[in-house]
Amino acid sequence: MSENSLPTLSIIGGTGDLGSGLARGWSKAGYPVILGSRASEKAEQAAAALQAEGFNNISGTTNVAAAEKGEIIIVAVPFSNYEASLAEIKDAVRNKIVVTAVVPLVPPKVFIVQLPQAGSAALMAQAALDSSTKIVGAFHNVGAQKLHAGGKADCDVLVFGDNAEARAEIIKLANAVSNRGVDGGALANSAAAEALTSVLIAINRKYKVKGAGLSISGLA
Repeated sequence: MSENSLPTLSIIGGTGDLGSGLARGWSKAGYPVILGSRASEKAEQAAAALQAEGFNNISGTTNVAAAEKGEIIIVAVPFSNYEASLAEIKDAVRNKIVVTAVVPLVPPKVFIVQLPQAGSAALMAQAALDSSTKIVGAFHNVGAQKLHAGGKADCDVLVFGDNAEARAEIIKLANAVSNRGVDGGALANSAAAEALTSVLIAINRKYKVKGAGLSISGLA
């Protein structure tokens, strides 16, 4: 990556609702985006559909190929596929930033907090991937509706990680697709945002709204 260029972003699970929504937002902001999927045909078709809408800097391939080609990797797969996906991309993401947007939702009661034994999905990634990989937790509470509609998500994005430089890089990505990114501190704190997703789902159900989000008050 040259000084004036934007990093290539690879989204593992990029054909899903959140992954494809983030792809739209980042593509619009000028980032090259690679959609990853377990089946290359699915990713290629999703990318072609977005290209037809004018998102010419989006391409599609397998999860492993996307992880190999990307400079920053975003994991946005369902929790049921999470461990398998991490194992699949482990070698390809050494020495890279890996952002996990995965939330440990366990159907049918996705509106009830059910954190994994490891403490959080982010800590699961830290344990599963090579120590050279810089893990960041972010984008857990982003409603994808506005991203798909062409706007920014109406929320703040909490960004967690043990590497300050990696957090700063992902805050830039959050600024591109939401109201703003907010530094939430250590990776272990990601458990709070992951748990909050179930709370927001419960709020959506109770008040019959879509995409309830988080806004941090008191910041300049």
